Amino acid sequence: MAEIGFELYNNQLIQKLVGVSDSNLKLIEKTLGVEILSFGNEMTIKGEEKSVEKAKEAVMLLYDKVGRGVEIGEEEVKAALRICNGNLSQTEKQDLNEMVLKTKKRHIYPRSAMQAKYIEEMMKNELVFGLGPAGTGKTYLAVALAVSMMIDGAVDKIILSRPAVEAGENLGFLPGDLKEKVDPYLRPLYDALYEMLPAETVDKKIALGEIEIAPLAFMRGRTLSNAFVILDEAQNTTPMQMKMFLTRLGENSRMVVNGDLSQVDLPKGVVSGLRDALDTLKNVSNISSVAFTSKDVVRHGLVAKIVQAYEEKTKK
Repeated sequence: MAEIGFELYNNQLIQKLVGVSDSNLKLIEKTLGVEILSFGNEMTIKGEEKSVEKAKEAVMLLYDKVGRGVEIGEEEVKAALRICNGNLSQTEKQDLNEMVLKTKKRHIYPRSAMQAKYIEEMMKNELVFGLGPAGTGKTYLAVALAVSMMIDGAVDKIILSRPAVEAGENLGFLPGDLKEKVDPYLRPLYDALYEMLPAETVDKKIALGEIEIAPLAFMRGRTLSNAFVILDEAQNTTPMQMKMFLTRLGENSRMVVNGDLSQVDLPKGVVSGLRDALDTLKNVSNISSVAFTSKDVVRHGLVAKIVQAYEEKTKK
């Protein structure tokens, strides 16, 4: 057993750090199996040596965030714990803790080391493939960076697309006109935008063509310049569709292609365009891929367990 004591010097920040009824500290205690005692501006942590060190790191990372005006809740605590559990240097942990994407409605922080790497790769490269299971933030972070770059004037347009193939359904058999048919497939993209921009701003930019949300088929024959282009659910493209999409890239644009190769809904025998692209482009420069796993799931804790269970079943 080990014990460490230290002081934090701003009582107002400490109150925000510990949470209502010390809820944030209790979450750290439960996760790491330690005991945290807080008296005024003094804290004492007891437990196994490695767990005590991680708990102090988590507290200090959260204290730093509170000092920068970030409101601390359960998700921020879990993010700090993921950072502390990652195989990172102290400098890398601090850099990750300070990384932020600024949008009109909120500031968005990476919640894992892999999310931070994903943001860095999107910033550096003109084409990035985001791979992995649901709940890892692939689409959300791509939209966040796109919005942030539009606010900064780095791009003029945001173009969001998905193939209209889901769970074996056929658009032709769905009720309504074309917009009503495809909107359900594009809803996650709308949801992400509305979390980052006021609703009236999103609607205005869509009306002006500054934000475009459209099925993949609508991309044919176009050159997408000065734009941030995101293709979601890319595992459901064919190789021909993927080639068509990737060759739309124009001047001063960047493209993010996201998908989960364990969730392909294409007809039996049809090769996924995402898998084909990864194989075809593996030796091309200025293209990056980031692979998330169940450990990077940042949704409800049960989602990570579900994804992990399916991964283990697939391996067997």
